Amino acid sequence: MTDSEEWTFPEAMQPRPAEFRYDLEAALDAVVLLRAEIPEDAFTAQILGTERAGNGVVIRDGLVLTIGYLITEATSLWLTTNRGTAVAGFALAYDQASGFGLVQPLGRLDVPPLARGSSPACSVGDEVVVAGHGGAGHALKARIFAKREFAGYWEYVLDEALFTTPAHPNWGGTALIGRDGKLLGIGSLLVQEQSEGKQVQGNMMVPIDLLDPILEDLLKLGRANRPPRPWLGMYATEVEGRLVVAGLAQGAPAEQAGMRVGDVLLEVAGARPSGLAALFRTIWSLGAAGVEVPFSVRREGDTLRLRVRSADRNDFLKKPHLH
Repeated sequence: MTDSEEWTFPEAMQPRPAEFRYDLEAALDAVVLLRAEIPEDAFTAQILGTERAGNGVVIRDGLVLTIGYLITEATSLWLTTNRGTAVAGFALAYDQASGFGLVQPLGRLDVPPLARGSSPACSVGDEVVVAGHGGAGHALKARIFAKREFAGYWEYVLDEALFTTPAHPNWGGTALIGRDGKLLGIGSLLVQEQSEGKQVQGNMMVPIDLLDPILEDLLKLGRANRPPRPWLGMYATEVEGRLVVAGLAQGAPAEQAGMRVGDVLLEVAGARPSGLAALFRTIWSLGAAGVEVPFSVRREGDTLRLRVRSADRNDFLKKPHLH
Protein backbone atom coordinates (compact mmCIF):
# COMPACT_ATOMS: atom_id res chain seq x y z
CA MET A 1 0.00 0.00 0.00
CA THR A 2 1.33 3.43 -0.92
CA ASP A 3 1.25 6.76 0.86
CA SER A 4 -1.83 8.74 -0.13
CA GLU A 5 0.25 11.90 -0.66
CA GLU A 6 2.31 10.42 -3.51
CA TRP A 7 -0.22 9.41 -6.15
CA THR A 8 -3.58 10.11 -7.75
CA PHE A 9 -5.69 8.13 -10.18
CA PRO A 10 -5.85 9.35 -13.81
CA GLU A 11 -8.82 11.68 -14.25
CA ALA A 12 -10.63 9.14 -16.44
CA MET A 13 -10.66 6.68 -13.52
CA GLN A 14 -11.91 9.20 -10.95
CA PRO A 15 -15.61 9.68 -10.18
CA ARG A 16 -17.08 13.05 -11.18
CA PRO A 17 -19.87 14.83 -9.27
CA ALA A 18 -22.02 15.20 -12.40
CA GLU A 19 -22.18 11.41 -12.75
CA PHE A 20 -24.01 10.93 -9.44
CA ARG A 21 -27.26 12.02 -7.85
CA TYR A 22 -25.73 12.34 -4.40
CA ASP A 23 -23.17 14.78 -2.96
CA LEU A 24 -20.00 13.02 -4.04
CA GLU A 25 -17.67 15.45 -2.27
CA ALA A 26 -19.45 14.97 1.06
CA ALA A 27 -19.32 11.19 0.65
CA LEU A 28 -15.59 11.27 -0.08
CA ASP A 29 -14.97 13.57 2.89
CA ALA A 30 -16.33 10.83 5.17
CA VAL A 31 -13.22 8.75 4.37
CA VAL A 32 -10.27 9.51 6.65
CA LEU A 33 -6.63 8.50 6.72
CA LEU A 34 -5.75 6.08 9.52
CA ARG A 35 -2.26 5.49 10.86
CA ALA A 36 -1.48 3.03 13.63
CA GLU A 37 1.61 2.12 15.64
CA ILE A 38 1.95 -1.36 17.14
CA PRO A 39 4.55 -2.54 19.69
CA GLU A 40 7.38 -4.69 18.34
CA ASP A 41 6.49 -7.47 20.79
CA ALA A 42 2.84 -7.58 19.70
CA PHE A 43 1.54 -10.95 18.50
CA THR A 44 0.64 -9.56 15.06
CA ALA A 45 3.75 -7.41 14.59
CA GLN A 46 5.74 -9.92 12.50
CA ILE A 47 2.87 -10.58 10.09
CA LEU A 48 1.17 -7.19 9.86
CA GLY A 49 4.02 -4.86 10.81
CA THR A 50 4.42 -2.24 13.51
CA GLU A 51 3.40 0.74 11.35
CA ARG A 52 0.10 0.39 9.51
CA ALA A 53 -1.70 2.87 7.29
CA GLY A 54 -5.06 2.70 5.59
CA ASN A 55 -8.47 4.28 5.66
CA GLY A 56 -11.55 4.56 7.83
CA VAL A 57 -15.10 5.76 7.25
CA VAL A 58 -17.02 8.07 9.57
CA ILE A 59 -20.37 6.28 10.06
CA ARG A 60 -21.73 8.51 12.81
CA ASP A 61 -20.50 11.24 15.13
CA GLY A 62 -17.51 10.02 17.08
CA LEU A 63 -17.22 6.67 15.32
CA VAL A 64 -14.99 5.47 12.47
CA LEU A 65 -15.36 2.07 10.80
CA THR A 66 -12.30 0.39 9.34
CA ILE A 67 -10.86 -3.04 8.67
CA GLY A 68 -9.71 -4.65 11.88
CA TYR A 69 -6.17 -5.70 10.97
CA LEU A 70 -5.14 -2.03 10.74
CA ILE A 71 -5.87 -1.41 14.43
CA THR A 72 -5.20 -4.80 16.03
CA GLU A 73 -2.90 -4.28 19.06
CA ALA A 74 -2.44 -0.57 18.21
CA THR A 75 -1.07 1.61 21.00
CA SER A 76 -1.20 4.82 18.94
CA LEU A 77 -3.80 5.85 16.34
CA TRP A 78 -4.19 9.02 14.28
CA LEU A 79 -7.02 10.03 11.98
CA THR A 80 -6.70 12.73 9.31
CA THR A 81 -9.53 14.25 7.26
CA ASN A 82 -9.45 15.57 3.69
CA ARG A 83 -9.36 19.08 5.17
CA GLY A 84 -6.20 18.30 7.11
CA THR A 85 -7.72 17.94 10.58
CA ALA A 86 -5.73 15.35 12.56
CA VAL A 87 -6.89 13.83 15.83
CA ALA A 88 -5.80 10.88 17.95
CA GLY A 89 -8.02 7.83 18.01
CA PHE A 90 -8.75 4.88 20.28
CA ALA A 91 -9.13 1.29 19.03
CA LEU A 92 -12.59 0.67 20.38
CA ALA A 93 -13.33 -2.81 19.02
CA TYR A 94 -12.27 -5.53 16.60
CA ASP A 95 -14.65 -8.27 15.48
CA GLN A 96 -12.65 -11.22 14.20
CA ALA A 97 -15.62 -12.96 12.59
CA SER A 98 -16.53 -10.08 10.27
CA GLY A 99 -13.14 -8.37 10.17
CA PHE A 100 -14.52 -4.95 11.13
CA GLY A 101 -12.74 -2.57 13.47
CA LEU A 102 -14.10 0.51 15.22
CA VAL A 103 -12.12 3.61 16.15
CA GLN A 104 -13.29 6.38 18.45
CA PRO A 105 -11.79 9.77 17.55
CA LEU A 106 -10.47 11.58 20.62
CA GLY A 107 -11.28 14.95 19.11
CA ARG A 108 -13.68 16.55 16.64
CA LEU A 109 -13.27 15.49 13.02
CA ASP A 110 -16.09 17.78 11.79
CA VAL A 111 -16.87 15.33 9.00
CA PRO A 112 -20.41 14.37 7.96
CA PRO A 113 -21.00 10.62 8.42
CA LEU A 114 -21.64 8.35 5.47
CA ALA A 115 -25.03 6.62 5.64
CA ARG A 116 -25.00 2.83 5.57
CA GLY A 117 -26.73 1.04 2.71
CA SER A 118 -27.62 -2.60 2.04
CA SER A 119 -25.12 -4.86 0.33
CA PRO A 120 -27.74 -7.51 -0.61
CA ALA A 121 -29.44 -4.83 -2.70
CA CYS A 122 -26.41 -4.43 -4.97
CA SER A 123 -25.79 -6.75 -7.91
CA VAL A 124 -22.90 -8.07 -9.96
CA GLY A 125 -22.18 -5.51 -12.65
CA ASP A 126 -23.27 -2.50 -10.57
CA GLU A 127 -21.13 0.61 -10.88
CA VAL A 128 -19.68 1.74 -7.55
CA VAL A 129 -17.02 4.03 -6.11
CA VAL A 130 -14.11 2.68 -4.08
CA ALA A 131 -12.80 5.60 -2.04
CA GLY A 132 -9.68 6.09 0.00
CA HIS A 133 -8.69 9.19 1.95
CA GLY A 134 -7.77 12.13 -0.26
CA GLY A 135 -10.92 13.08 -2.18
CA ALA A 136 -11.60 12.36 -5.85
CA GLY A 137 -7.91 11.85 -6.65
CA HIS A 138 -7.90 8.75 -4.44
CA ALA A 139 -11.35 7.51 -5.42
CA LEU A 140 -11.94 4.99 -8.16
CA LYS A 141 -14.83 4.30 -10.50
CA ALA A 142 -15.34 0.55 -10.25
CA ARG A 143 -17.86 -2.24 -10.66
CA ILE A 144 -18.87 -5.26 -8.63
CA PHE A 145 -17.70 -8.35 -10.52
CA ALA A 146 -18.60 -11.04 -7.97
CA LYS A 147 -20.57 -11.76 -4.81
CA ARG A 148 -19.58 -15.07 -3.26
CA GLU A 149 -18.13 -16.93 -0.32
CA PHE A 150 -14.60 -16.04 0.76
CA ALA A 151 -12.23 -18.04 2.94
CA GLY A 152 -8.91 -16.68 4.23
CA TYR A 153 -6.03 -18.82 5.49
CA TRP A 154 -6.05 -16.93 8.84
CA GLU A 155 -9.20 -18.87 9.91
CA TYR A 156 -11.69 -16.46 8.36
CA VAL A 157 -14.83 -17.06 6.31
CA LEU A 158 -17.47 -14.73 4.87
CA ASP A 159 -20.66 -16.32 3.57
CA GLU A 160 -20.78 -13.64 0.88
CA ALA A 161 -18.09 -11.07 0.16
CA LEU A 162 -18.17 -8.32 -2.46
CA PHE A 163 -15.47 -8.15 -5.15
CA THR A 164 -14.72 -4.99 -7.14
CA THR A 165 -12.49 -4.10 -10.06
CA PRO A 166 -10.23 -2.33 -10.96
CA ALA A 167 -8.16 -2.66 -7.82
CA HIS A 168 -7.59 0.21 -5.41
CA PRO A 169 -3.89 0.21 -4.42
CA ASN A 170 -4.58 1.52 -0.88
CA TRP A 171 -7.39 -0.93 -0.23
CA GLY A 172 -7.37 -1.32 3.57
CA GLY A 173 -10.44 0.37 5.06
CA THR A 174 -11.62 1.92 1.79
CA ALA A 175 -15.29 2.82 1.42
CA LEU A 176 -17.39 0.93 -1.11
CA ILE A 177 -20.05 3.47 -2.09
CA GLY A 178 -23.16 2.47 -4.04
CA ARG A 179 -25.11 4.42 -6.66
CA ASP A 180 -27.28 5.92 -3.90
CA GLY A 181 -24.26 7.35 -2.08
CA LYS A 182 -24.47 4.89 0.81
CA LEU A 183 -21.79 2.66 2.27
CA LEU A 184 -21.94 -0.93 0.97
CA GLY A 185 -18.72 -2.35 2.37
CA ILE A 186 -15.20 -1.84 3.71
CA GLY A 187 -12.06 -2.74 1.78
CA SER A 188 -10.08 -5.70 3.07
CA LEU A 189 -7.81 -7.30 0.46
CA LEU A 190 -6.17 -7.18 -2.94
CA VAL A 191 -7.22 -10.29 -4.88
CA GLN A 192 -6.65 -12.09 -8.19
CA GLU A 193 -9.89 -13.63 -9.43
CA GLN A 194 -11.41 -15.24 -12.50
CA SER A 195 -14.25 -13.23 -14.07
CA GLU A 196 -15.86 -14.04 -17.42
CA GLY A 197 -12.94 -16.29 -18.27
CA LYS A 198 -10.30 -13.63 -17.58
CA GLN A 199 -7.88 -13.00 -14.74
CA VAL A 200 -9.05 -9.92 -12.86
CA GLN A 201 -7.23 -7.94 -10.18
CA GLY A 202 -9.57 -6.36 -7.67
CA ASN A 203 -10.49 -5.82 -4.05
CA MET A 204 -12.43 -7.95 -1.59
CA MET A 205 -14.92 -5.93 0.45
CA VAL A 206 -16.58 -6.89 3.74
CA PRO A 207 -20.35 -6.27 3.36
CA ILE A 208 -21.71 -3.51 5.58
CA ASP A 209 -24.73 -5.60 6.60
CA LEU A 210 -22.49 -7.62 8.91
CA LEU A 211 -22.11 -4.56 11.14
CA ASP A 212 -25.67 -3.85 12.32
CA PRO A 213 -26.23 -7.10 14.28
CA ILE A 214 -23.05 -6.55 16.32
CA LEU A 215 -22.61 -2.77 16.45
CA GLU A 216 -24.13 -2.14 19.87
CA ASP A 217 -22.18 -5.05 21.37
CA LEU A 218 -18.95 -3.68 19.92
CA LEU A 219 -19.66 -0.26 21.41
CA LYS A 220 -20.53 -1.63 24.85
CA LEU A 221 -18.28 -4.68 25.17
CA GLY A 222 -15.49 -4.16 22.62
CA ARG A 223 -16.47 -7.43 20.91
CA ALA A 224 -19.57 -9.24 19.73
CA ASN A 225 -21.66 -10.81 22.50
CA ARG A 226 -21.21 -14.42 21.39
CA PRO A 227 -18.89 -17.25 22.42
CA PRO A 228 -15.46 -16.83 20.82
CA ARG A 229 -14.74 -19.24 18.00
CA PRO A 230 -12.06 -21.89 18.49
CA TRP A 231 -8.78 -20.64 17.05
CA LEU A 232 -5.78 -22.80 16.22
CA GLY A 233 -3.18 -20.44 14.76
CA MET A 234 -2.88 -22.73 11.73
CA TYR A 235 -2.49 -21.15 8.29
CA ALA A 236 -3.87 -23.63 5.77
CA THR A 237 -4.04 -23.38 2.00
CA GLU A 238 -5.40 -25.43 -0.88
CA VAL A 239 -2.76 -27.07 -3.10
CA GLU A 240 -3.88 -29.30 -5.98
CA GLY A 241 -7.08 -30.26 -4.22
CA ARG A 242 -5.42 -30.88 -0.85
CA LEU A 243 -5.42 -28.79 2.31
CA VAL A 244 -1.85 -28.16 3.46
CA VAL A 245 -0.47 -26.37 6.51
CA ALA A 246 1.44 -23.41 5.05
CA GLY A 247 2.32 -21.69 8.32
CA LEU A 248 1.88 -21.74 12.08
CA ALA A 249 1.52 -18.86 14.52
CA GLN A 250 4.32 -19.04 17.05
CA GLY A 251 3.12 -20.37 20.40
CA ALA A 252 -0.43 -20.89 19.15
CA PRO A 253 -2.43 -24.10 19.79
CA ALA A 254 -1.60 -25.87 16.51
CA GLU A 255 2.15 -25.46 16.97
CA GLN A 256 1.93 -26.55 20.60
CA ALA A 257 0.02 -29.68 19.58
CA GLY A 258 2.77 -30.74 17.16
CA MET A 259 1.34 -29.59 13.84
CA ARG A 260 4.06 -28.87 11.28
CA VAL A 261 4.33 -26.81 8.11
CA GLY A 262 3.77 -29.16 5.17
CA ASP A 263 1.30 -31.43 6.97
CA VAL A 264 -1.57 -32.48 4.69
CA LEU A 265 -4.92 -32.25 6.48
CA LEU A 266 -6.80 -35.46 5.73
CA GLU A 267 -9.63 -35.22 8.27
CA VAL A 268 -10.93 -32.90 10.96
CA ALA A 269 -13.32 -34.34 13.56
CA GLY A 270 -13.60 -37.49 11.42
CA ALA A 271 -14.71 -35.65 8.25
CA ARG A 272 -12.73 -34.93 5.11
CA PRO A 273 -13.12 -31.17 4.44
CA SER A 274 -13.96 -30.22 0.87
CA GLY A 275 -12.09 -26.93 1.06
CA LEU A 276 -10.81 -24.14 3.26
CA ALA A 277 -14.23 -22.80 4.22
CA ALA A 278 -15.47 -26.30 5.08
CA LEU A 279 -12.37 -26.89 7.22
CA PHE A 280 -12.96 -23.80 9.35
CA ARG A 281 -16.72 -24.30 9.61
CA THR A 282 -16.18 -27.86 10.85
CA ILE A 283 -13.76 -26.62 13.51
CA TRP A 284 -16.18 -23.88 14.62
CA SER A 285 -19.08 -26.35 14.77
CA LEU A 286 -17.34 -28.32 17.53
CA GLY A 287 -17.97 -25.64 20.15
CA ALA A 288 -16.52 -22.44 21.56
CA ALA A 289 -12.86 -21.57 22.06
CA GLY A 290 -11.17 -24.17 24.24
CA VAL A 291 -12.73 -27.17 22.53
CA GLU A 292 -10.37 -29.96 21.43
CA VAL A 293 -10.10 -30.43 17.66
CA PRO A 294 -9.01 -33.87 16.36
CA PHE A 295 -7.04 -34.10 13.10
CA SER A 296 -5.73 -36.79 10.84
CA VAL A 297 -2.69 -35.57 8.89
CA ARG A 298 -0.26 -37.00 6.33
CA ARG A 299 3.40 -36.27 7.05
CA GLU A 300 6.26 -37.69 4.99
CA GLY A 301 4.21 -40.70 3.98
CA ASP A 302 2.85 -41.44 7.46
CA THR A 303 -0.68 -40.81 8.77
CA LEU A 304 -0.73 -39.19 12.20
CA ARG A 305 -3.51 -38.25 14.58
CA LEU A 306 -3.24 -34.97 16.46
CA ARG A 307 -5.54 -33.31 18.95
CA VAL A 308 -5.36 -29.52 19.13
CA ARG A 309 -6.75 -27.70 22.17
CA SER A 310 -8.18 -24.52 20.63
CA ALA A 311 -8.01 -21.05 22.16
CA ASP A 312 -9.58 -17.61 21.98
CA ARG A 313 -7.39 -15.63 19.58
CA ASN A 314 -8.14 -12.48 21.52
CA ASP A 315 -6.18 -13.86 24.49
CA PHE A 316 -2.98 -13.61 22.43
CA LEU A 317 -3.45 -9.94 21.51
CA LYS A 318 -2.42 -6.80 23.35
CA LYS A 319 -5.40 -4.76 24.50
CA PRO A 320 -5.76 -1.04 23.77
CA HIS A 321 -5.37 1.44 26.63
CA LEU A 322 -6.34 5.07 26.94
CA HIS A 323 -3.42 7.17 28.18
